Amino acid sequence: MPTPLDRALHQRTPLFAFAAIVTGVAAWSIWGSDIFPSQDPGGDPETWTHEQCTTWLRNRNLHPSPLATTAELLERVKANMRTPRN
Repeated sequence: MPTPLDRALHQRTPLFAFAAIVTGVAAWSIWGSDIFPSQDPGGDPETWTHEQCTTWLRNRNLHPSPLATTAELLERVKANMRTPRN
């Protein structure tokens, strides 16, 4: 007499769904966030908009204040940017 597990494995859809989930998790753990890179603004921070400054800070878990002005956000961005190596 087949068990519920035997019946579930006999059907192909749940098996393929499980295999796809396992494959996706394995790919994510191998390649990490390189598959879906963050959408960081580029270029000179002086030319960034308020939203770009907020996005840059939020991507680094620096918790930008919703009440901060663009000048305040720009100051925080510059303070947290890495200095270029020579």
